[in-house]
Amino acid sequence: MAEALILASRSPQRKAILSQLGVRFEIRPQDVEELTSGDDSPALVVENARRKARAAAAGGAELVLGVDTEVLVDGKLLGKAGSEGEARAFLARLSGRTHTVLGGLVLIADGVERTGLASTQVTFRTLSDRLVDWFLATGEWRERAGAYAIQGRGAALVARISGDYWNVVGLPVALLLDLAPELLFVPG
Repeated sequence: MAEALILASRSPQRKAILSQLGVRFEIRPQDVEELTSGDDSPALVVENARRKARAAAAGGAELVLGVDTEVLVDGKLLGKAGSEGEARAFLARLSGRTHTVLGGLVLIADGVERTGLASTQVTFRTLSDRLVDWFLATGEWRERAGAYAIQGRGAALVARISGDYWNVVGLPVALLLDLAPELLFVPG
């Protein structure tokens, strides 16, 4: 087992969650081509996580974590909004409805991959134009799957969730610890 986890991500949310858990890690972000569409969204999310983990592992014996988070609604992945107009369209599509947040994890150690998928149901409030305008003005929609972040002002958009809250934030903690419980016990 490696002395510290290698996180193949720049996500400040993932960094914060690992720090909160007391997991020792270093950051090795990867720029890989991510899949954005396909017939099997859960498999796609895991494949994106795998691509990140494999790129960061580069043949080493370290424990490497790749993660991908996507929003699924009407059988389609929303991805990240490229503009404020697209973010507005995403929020209109999610308004008053339930969608799924998929979190794919891939851990690689000594060439062995452990994979998993978390699924959380998120129900949005019915969003007024005023609420959408307020939220878009915060800029929190940028670089976020589905154009919102539940841990920030995006919490005002959400009526309820069913499943792992941390999956919606960006790192499904329960799944991570199912795959690698030893992460909590690495000496500091």
